[in-house]
Amino acid sequence: MHPPFKLTAALVLALGTGAALAQGTAYVSSEKDDAITLIDVKTLAVKGTIATCKRGRHVQRAPDGTLLVACTDSNAADVIDPATGKSLRRIPLGDEPEAFDLSPDGKTIYVSNEDEGEASFIDAASGKKLKAVKVGKEPEGVKVSADGKTLYVTSEVASLVHVIDVASAKVVKNIKVGKRPRRMTITPDGKELWVTNELDASVSIVTIADHSVAGTLKFQVKGARAEDITPVGITMTRDGKRAFVSLGKANHVAFIDVPARKVTDLVLVGKRAWNVTLDKAEKQLWVVNGLSDDVTVVDVAGAKAIKSIPVGRVPYGLVIVE
Repeated sequence: MHPPFKLTAALVLALGTGAALAQGTAYVSSEKDDAITLIDVKTLAVKGTIATCKRGRHVQRAPDGTLLVACTDSNAADVIDPATGKSLRRIPLGDEPEAFDLSPDGKTIYVSNEDEGEASFIDAASGKKLKAVKVGKEPEGVKVSADGKTLYVTSEVASLVHVIDVASAKVVKNIKVGKRPRRMTITPDGKELWVTNELDASVSIVTIADHSVAGTLKFQVKGARAEDITPVGITMTRDGKRAFVSLGKANHVAFIDVPARKVTDLVLVGKRAWNVTLDKAEKQLWVVNGLSDDVTVVDVAGAKAIKSIPVGRVPYGLVIVE
Protein backbone atom coordinates (compact mmCIF):
# COMPACT_ATOMS: atom_id res chain seq x y z
CA MET A 1 0.00 0.00 0.00
CA HIS A 2 1.20 3.52 -0.72
CA PRO A 3 2.00 5.61 2.38
CA PRO A 4 -0.76 8.00 3.51
CA PHE A 5 -0.78 11.20 1.47
CA LYS A 6 0.57 14.24 3.32
CA LEU A 7 0.41 17.91 2.47
CA THR A 8 4.03 18.91 3.03
CA ALA A 9 4.98 22.60 3.13
CA ALA A 10 7.00 22.20 -0.04
CA LEU A 11 4.08 20.62 -1.87
CA VAL A 12 1.65 23.33 -0.80
CA LEU A 13 4.19 25.95 -1.95
CA ALA A 14 4.59 24.23 -5.29
CA LEU A 15 0.85 23.96 -5.87
CA GLY A 16 -0.07 27.36 -4.49
CA THR A 17 -3.25 26.42 -2.63
CA GLY A 18 -5.27 23.42 -1.54
CA ALA A 19 -7.73 24.14 -4.34
CA ALA A 20 -4.90 23.78 -6.85
CA LEU A 21 -4.15 20.38 -5.37
CA ALA A 22 -7.70 19.22 -6.05
CA GLN A 23 -7.95 20.53 -9.59
CA GLY A 24 -6.79 18.23 -12.34
CA THR A 25 -6.81 15.14 -10.12
CA ALA A 26 -8.31 11.70 -10.53
CA TYR A 27 -9.24 9.90 -7.30
CA VAL A 28 -9.24 6.09 -7.43
CA SER A 29 -10.67 3.90 -4.64
CA SER A 30 -9.09 0.58 -3.69
CA GLU A 31 -10.76 -2.43 -2.12
CA LYS A 32 -7.57 -3.83 -0.59
CA ASP A 33 -5.46 -0.83 0.39
CA ASP A 34 -7.94 1.30 2.37
CA ALA A 35 -6.66 4.27 0.42
CA ILE A 36 -7.48 6.62 -2.44
CA THR A 37 -4.81 7.00 -5.13
CA LEU A 38 -4.36 10.48 -6.61
CA ILE A 39 -3.41 10.83 -10.29
CA ASP A 40 -2.42 14.06 -12.03
CA VAL A 41 -4.68 14.21 -15.11
CA LYS A 42 -2.12 16.21 -17.15
CA THR A 43 0.99 14.14 -16.50
CA LEU A 44 -0.91 10.85 -15.89
CA ALA A 45 1.39 10.22 -12.93
CA VAL A 46 0.48 9.12 -9.40
CA LYS A 47 1.08 12.00 -6.99
CA GLY A 48 0.04 10.50 -3.66
CA THR A 49 -2.56 8.62 -1.67
CA ILE A 50 -5.14 9.43 0.98
CA ALA A 51 -5.86 6.93 3.75
CA THR A 52 -9.53 6.06 4.03
CA CYS A 53 -11.89 3.51 5.57
CA LYS A 54 -12.01 -0.22 4.85
CA ARG A 55 -12.72 -1.64 1.39
CA GLY A 56 -13.39 1.55 -0.50
CA ARG A 57 -15.68 1.02 -3.47
CA HIS A 58 -18.05 3.49 -5.15
CA VAL A 59 -16.78 7.07 -5.06
CA GLN A 60 -18.78 10.15 -6.05
CA ARG A 61 -18.46 13.90 -5.85
CA ALA A 62 -21.12 15.74 -3.86
CA PRO A 63 -22.66 19.09 -4.90
CA ASP A 64 -20.57 20.81 -2.20
CA GLY A 65 -17.35 19.54 -3.81
CA THR A 66 -16.47 16.89 -1.25
CA LEU A 67 -15.84 13.27 -2.23
CA LEU A 68 -17.85 10.41 -0.75
CA VAL A 69 -16.35 6.93 -0.69
CA ALA A 70 -18.50 3.92 0.20
CA CYS A 71 -16.46 1.65 2.47
CA THR A 72 -18.11 -1.76 2.52
CA ASP A 73 -16.24 -3.20 5.49
CA SER A 74 -16.63 -0.01 7.54
CA ASN A 75 -20.37 0.27 6.83
CA ALA A 76 -19.87 3.97 6.16
CA ALA A 77 -19.04 6.67 3.66
CA ASP A 78 -15.82 8.58 4.15
CA VAL A 79 -16.26 12.28 3.34
CA ILE A 80 -13.02 13.67 1.92
CA ASP A 81 -12.14 17.29 1.22
CA PRO A 82 -10.19 17.18 -2.07
CA ALA A 83 -8.69 20.62 -1.39
CA THR A 84 -6.85 19.38 1.70
CA GLY A 85 -6.73 15.64 1.13
CA LYS A 86 -8.25 15.09 4.57
CA SER A 87 -11.19 13.05 5.82
CA LEU A 88 -13.83 15.33 7.29
CA ARG A 89 -16.21 12.78 8.79
CA ARG A 90 -17.85 9.39 8.36
CA ILE A 91 -21.49 8.85 7.47
CA PRO A 92 -23.08 5.51 8.52
CA LEU A 93 -24.51 3.72 5.47
CA GLY A 94 -25.83 0.50 7.02
CA ASP A 95 -24.53 -3.02 6.41
CA GLU A 96 -22.44 -3.85 3.35
CA PRO A 97 -22.81 -0.62 1.37
CA GLU A 98 -21.42 -0.94 -2.15
CA ALA A 99 -22.97 1.62 -4.45
CA PHE A 100 -24.91 4.81 -3.84
CA ASP A 101 -26.23 7.92 -5.51
CA LEU A 102 -26.97 11.40 -4.18
CA SER A 103 -30.17 13.39 -4.44
CA PRO A 104 -29.75 16.39 -6.77
CA ASP A 105 -29.37 18.70 -3.76
CA GLY A 106 -26.88 16.36 -2.07
CA LYS A 107 -28.93 16.11 1.10
CA THR A 108 -29.91 12.44 0.80
CA ILE A 109 -27.72 9.42 0.07
CA TYR A 110 -29.45 6.48 -1.59
CA VAL A 111 -27.44 3.33 -0.91
CA SER A 112 -27.71 -0.36 -1.72
CA ASN A 113 -27.18 -2.63 1.29
CA GLU A 114 -26.22 -6.00 -0.13
CA ASP A 115 -26.70 -8.24 2.91
CA GLU A 116 -29.92 -6.57 3.98
CA GLY A 117 -31.52 -6.69 0.53
CA GLU A 118 -32.67 -3.13 0.82
CA ALA A 119 -32.14 0.39 -0.43
CA SER A 120 -31.60 2.92 2.34
CA PHE A 121 -32.29 6.64 2.38
CA ILE A 122 -29.62 8.34 4.52
CA ASP A 123 -29.62 11.95 5.67
CA ALA A 124 -26.19 13.21 4.57
CA ALA A 125 -25.92 15.81 7.35
CA SER A 126 -26.84 13.64 10.33
CA GLY A 127 -26.16 10.13 9.05
CA LYS A 128 -29.64 9.10 10.16
CA LYS A 129 -31.45 6.42 8.18
CA LEU A 130 -34.63 8.09 6.98
CA LYS A 131 -36.25 5.18 5.15
CA ALA A 132 -35.50 1.66 3.94
CA VAL A 133 -37.05 -0.10 0.96
CA LYS A 134 -36.96 -3.87 0.59
CA VAL A 135 -35.71 -4.94 -2.83
CA GLY A 136 -34.39 -8.14 -4.41
CA LYS A 137 -31.37 -10.01 -3.13
CA GLU A 138 -27.92 -8.46 -3.51
CA PRO A 139 -28.88 -4.97 -4.62
CA GLU A 140 -26.08 -3.25 -6.49
CA GLY A 141 -26.50 -0.26 -8.80
CA VAL A 142 -28.27 2.88 -7.59
CA LYS A 143 -29.37 5.74 -9.85
CA VAL A 144 -31.67 8.68 -9.09
CA SER A 145 -33.50 10.62 -11.80
CA ALA A 146 -32.48 14.21 -12.56
CA ASP A 147 -35.63 15.56 -10.89
CA GLY A 148 -34.97 13.47 -7.78
CA LYS A 149 -38.40 11.84 -7.87
CA THR A 150 -37.49 8.31 -8.98
CA LEU A 151 -34.84 5.91 -7.75
CA TYR A 152 -33.61 2.88 -9.67
CA VAL A 153 -31.91 -0.04 -7.90
CA THR A 154 -30.62 -3.24 -9.52
CA SER A 155 -30.89 -6.66 -7.89
CA GLU A 156 -28.14 -9.01 -9.01
CA VAL A 157 -29.91 -12.19 -7.92
CA ALA A 158 -33.43 -11.32 -9.10
CA SER A 159 -32.22 -9.80 -12.41
CA LEU A 160 -34.53 -6.87 -11.81
CA VAL A 161 -34.40 -3.11 -11.81
CA HIS A 162 -36.62 -1.83 -9.00
CA VAL A 163 -38.38 1.47 -9.70
CA ILE A 164 -38.86 3.32 -6.42
CA ASP A 165 -41.01 6.39 -5.88
CA VAL A 166 -38.84 8.58 -3.66
CA ALA A 167 -41.70 10.47 -1.97
CA SER A 168 -43.49 7.33 -0.79
CA ALA A 169 -40.37 5.12 -0.56
CA LYS A 170 -42.25 2.33 -2.34
CA VAL A 171 -41.39 0.07 -5.25
CA VAL A 172 -43.81 0.99 -8.03
CA LYS A 173 -42.50 -1.39 -10.67
CA ASN A 174 -40.01 -4.21 -11.19
CA ILE A 175 -38.33 -4.37 -14.60
CA LYS A 176 -36.99 -7.73 -15.77
CA VAL A 177 -33.61 -7.23 -17.43
CA GLY A 178 -30.61 -9.45 -18.20
CA LYS A 179 -28.84 -11.74 -15.76
CA ARG A 180 -27.01 -10.02 -12.89
CA PRO A 181 -27.66 -6.33 -13.62
CA ARG A 182 -24.99 -4.05 -12.21
CA ARG A 183 -24.81 -0.36 -13.12
CA MET A 184 -27.01 2.17 -14.89
CA THR A 185 -26.99 5.51 -16.66
CA ILE A 186 -29.84 7.73 -17.81
CA THR A 187 -29.69 9.38 -21.23
CA PRO A 188 -29.33 13.18 -20.99
CA ASP A 189 -32.83 13.68 -22.41
CA GLY A 190 -34.24 11.59 -19.56
CA LYS A 191 -35.98 9.18 -21.91
CA GLU A 192 -33.96 5.97 -21.46
CA LEU A 193 -32.27 4.00 -18.71
CA TRP A 194 -29.33 1.86 -19.82
CA VAL A 195 -28.55 -1.12 -17.57
CA THR A 196 -25.44 -3.34 -17.77
CA ASN A 197 -26.04 -7.09 -17.33
CA GLU A 198 -22.84 -8.74 -16.12
CA LEU A 199 -23.74 -12.38 -16.80
CA ASP A 200 -25.71 -11.72 -19.97
CA ALA A 201 -22.99 -9.85 -21.95
CA SER A 202 -25.54 -7.15 -22.64
CA VAL A 203 -27.11 -3.79 -21.89
CA SER A 204 -30.87 -3.51 -21.40
CA ILE A 205 -32.40 -0.28 -22.75
CA VAL A 206 -35.44 0.79 -20.73
CA THR A 207 -37.96 3.40 -21.86
CA ILE A 208 -38.53 5.59 -18.82
CA ALA A 209 -42.03 6.74 -19.84
CA ASP A 210 -43.52 3.30 -19.18
CA HIS A 211 -40.50 1.46 -17.74
CA SER A 212 -40.57 -1.19 -20.45
CA VAL A 213 -37.50 -2.82 -22.03
CA ALA A 214 -37.23 -1.31 -25.51
CA GLY A 215 -34.17 -3.24 -26.60
CA THR A 216 -31.08 -5.23 -25.69
CA LEU A 217 -27.56 -4.57 -26.94
CA LYS A 218 -25.34 -7.69 -26.92
CA PHE A 219 -21.55 -7.64 -26.80
CA GLN A 220 -19.08 -9.85 -28.63
CA VAL A 221 -15.29 -9.74 -28.39
CA LYS A 222 -13.18 -11.69 -30.86
CA GLY A 223 -11.17 -14.36 -29.05
CA ALA A 224 -13.08 -13.96 -25.77
CA ARG A 225 -15.39 -16.61 -24.36
CA ALA A 226 -18.99 -15.49 -23.97
CA GLU A 227 -18.84 -16.08 -20.22
CA ASP A 228 -15.88 -13.68 -19.95
CA ILE A 229 -17.78 -10.77 -21.47
CA THR A 230 -19.05 -9.29 -18.23
CA PRO A 231 -20.21 -5.65 -18.61
CA VAL A 232 -20.35 -3.57 -15.46
CA GLY A 233 -19.42 0.12 -15.71
CA ILE A 234 -21.23 2.50 -18.04
CA THR A 235 -21.05 6.21 -18.83
CA MET A 236 -22.39 8.48 -21.56
CA THR A 237 -21.40 11.74 -23.24
CA ARG A 238 -23.32 14.89 -22.33
CA ASP A 239 -24.98 15.01 -25.76
CA GLY A 240 -26.19 11.43 -25.34
CA LYS A 241 -24.69 10.28 -28.63
CA ARG A 242 -22.03 7.92 -27.30
CA ALA A 243 -21.85 5.44 -24.44
CA PHE A 244 -18.92 3.50 -23.04
CA VAL A 245 -19.20 0.14 -21.29
CA SER A 246 -16.45 -1.80 -19.52
CA LEU A 247 -16.56 -5.50 -20.41
CA GLY A 248 -15.08 -6.97 -17.25
CA LYS A 249 -13.08 -10.16 -17.76
CA ALA A 250 -13.02 -9.60 -21.52
CA ASN A 251 -10.47 -6.83 -20.75
CA HIS A 252 -12.02 -4.39 -23.22
CA VAL A 253 -14.20 -1.31 -23.20
CA ALA A 254 -16.97 -0.92 -25.80
CA PHE A 255 -17.71 2.35 -27.62
CA ILE A 256 -21.42 2.59 -28.51
CA ASP A 257 -23.33 4.75 -30.97
CA VAL A 258 -26.36 5.44 -28.77
CA PRO A 259 -28.98 6.41 -31.42
CA ALA A 260 -27.98 3.43 -33.59
CA ARG A 261 -27.60 1.12 -30.56
CA LYS A 262 -24.46 -0.28 -32.14
CA VAL A 263 -20.93 -1.01 -30.91
CA THR A 264 -18.48 1.01 -33.00
CA ASP A 265 -15.16 0.18 -31.34
CA LEU A 266 -13.60 -2.20 -28.83
CA VAL A 267 -10.48 -1.04 -26.99
CA LEU A 268 -8.14 -3.40 -25.13
CA VAL A 269 -7.45 -2.19 -21.59
CA GLY A 270 -6.36 -3.91 -18.35
CA LYS A 271 -7.58 -7.04 -16.60
CA ARG A 272 -11.22 -7.03 -15.45
CA ALA A 273 -12.26 -3.63 -16.75
CA TRP A 274 -14.68 -2.47 -14.08
CA ASN A 275 -15.75 1.18 -13.93
CA VAL A 276 -15.46 3.96 -16.52
CA THR A 277 -15.31 7.76 -16.26
CA LEU A 278 -15.03 10.51 -18.87
CA ASP A 279 -12.95 13.61 -18.27
CA LYS A 280 -14.67 17.01 -18.44
CA ALA A 281 -13.67 17.62 -22.07
CA GLU A 282 -14.83 14.08 -22.96
CA LYS A 283 -11.53 13.51 -24.74
CA GLN A 284 -10.32 10.77 -22.42
CA LEU A 285 -12.03 7.72 -20.97
CA TRP A 286 -10.56 6.44 -17.71
CA VAL A 287 -11.03 2.71 -17.12
CA VAL A 288 -10.50 1.07 -13.71
CA ASN A 289 -9.04 -2.44 -14.00
CA GLY A 290 -9.69 -4.53 -10.89
CA LEU A 291 -7.35 -7.45 -11.54
CA SER A 292 -4.34 -5.67 -13.04
CA ASP A 293 -4.37 -3.02 -10.30
CA ASP A 294 -4.25 -0.13 -12.73
CA VAL A 295 -6.18 2.52 -14.60
CA THR A 296 -6.11 2.70 -18.40
CA VAL A 297 -6.52 6.10 -20.03
CA VAL A 298 -8.14 5.86 -23.47
CA ASP A 299 -8.10 8.52 -26.19
CA VAL A 300 -11.77 8.81 -27.21
CA ALA A 301 -11.24 10.28 -30.68
CA GLY A 302 -8.72 7.62 -31.66
CA ALA A 303 -10.36 4.79 -29.69
CA LYS A 304 -6.91 3.84 -28.43
CA ALA A 305 -5.37 3.22 -25.00
CA ILE A 306 -2.61 5.74 -24.33
CA LYS A 307 -1.38 4.78 -20.87
CA SER A 308 -1.93 2.36 -18.00
CA ILE A 309 -1.24 3.75 -14.52
CA PRO A 310 -0.53 1.44 -11.54
CA VAL A 311 -2.73 2.24 -8.55
CA GLY A 312 -3.87 0.45 -5.36
CA ARG A 313 -4.78 -3.21 -5.06
CA VAL A 314 -8.16 -4.08 -6.59
CA PRO A 315 -9.15 -0.57 -7.69
CA TYR A 316 -12.88 0.01 -7.95
CA GLY A 317 -14.20 3.54 -8.52
CA LEU A 318 -12.84 6.76 -10.00
CA VAL A 319 -13.78 10.45 -9.89
CA ILE A 320 -12.02 13.26 -11.74
CA VAL A 321 -11.93 16.76 -10.24
CA GLU A 322 -11.14 19.45 -12.85
